Amino acid sequence: MSDRPAPPRFSVVICVYTEERWGDILAAVDSVRKQSPAPLETLLVVDHNERLLDRLTEEYADARRDGEVRVLANAGPRGLSAGRNTGIAAARGDVVAFLDDDAVAEHDWLHHFAAGYTDPAVVAVGGRTLPAWASGRRPVWFPEEFDWVVGCTYRGLPPGRVRVRNVLGGNASFRRSAFDAAGGFATGIGRDGDRRPLGCEETELCIRLANAVPGAVLLIDDRAVIHHKVPAVRERFAYFRTRVYAEGLSKALVAQSVGAGKGLESERRYTSRVLPAGVLRGVRDALLGRPGGAGRAGAIVTGVALAAAGYALGTLRARRGRSPAFSWGPITPEGVPRETGAPEKKGAAA
Repeated sequence: MSDRPAPPRFSVVICVYTEERWGDILAAVDSVRKQSPAPLETLLVVDHNERLLDRLTEEYADARRDGEVRVLANAGPRGLSAGRNTGIAAARGDVVAFLDDDAVAEHDWLHHFAAGYTDPAVVAVGGRTLPAWASGRRPVWFPEEFDWVVGCTYRGLPPGRVRVRNVLGGNASFRRSAFDAAGGFATGIGRDGDRRPLGCEETELCIRLANAVPGAVLLIDDRAVIHHKVPAVRERFAYFRTRVYAEGLSKALVAQSVGAGKGLESERRYTSRVLPAGVLRGVRDALLGRPGGAGRAGAIVTGVALAAAGYALGTLRARRGRSPAFSWGPITPEGVPRETGAPEKKGAAA
């Protein structure tokens, strides 16, 4: 008799909010349905858009009857975090995986996730996210060190299957039991449609999870690949500036919740080693007459300055009690996290 654990059953959650991504949504679902092994179910969570909810319900009527694709309304406040919590609450699988609505997964995406869970200490496994630029190629000024700006894996993350502080939310999976231990995604941090692109909800959750589960292991396996669309507007420097500034604001919220020590642990290495090396590469390329070298070096310096400014402002707001209220709590049957006026700190670092 084998002592190997049975392979996990996956529930894949895709949060959607706009009909403008109709074709992308269908492609994302199709990529999940073609996985080997096949998931137990795909959950489409619609963020307060009745027309899109009705349209998707009709589109997947047959798949819904089989339980293969389920279409749900976000049962919480508007935004990505509550949408994910709705999916978690409804999930029937042992592992809940998340895929962005404008991304497609390679056919063995879940296979590589599943391999990570052979170790019972592993509570989360993330993957590698590659950009699919609308223009067909990376803008010459856009540094790979900042690919997180467009929701993709960035230069500086270690290759292979490695232990990490946090996974990236658009290409990630968690044991269902992890949410019982740590609660759901914090509302008030994550994205809300096309509004200011605040983020870091998965960072906050992963740190909270590591604190709540002694010995918890979180992995990234770069063989679990998805391809994430980058629309033309996000190839522009104006979006870059907005996004990195918002990241600073978000990091201040994370530090408020879990403490600056854990909240900025990975960022210190990134800013002290990865980014200076990127600037040097850009300067070298500029001196050698290679296109984009000066632009990449300048973008890195600008990105650091704007993120620092956002963090400083976010920290000041927190000290004055003016930061956005956000909360997390246990996943209820309705998929709504417990709401309070300020972030809870159960299981968080002081």
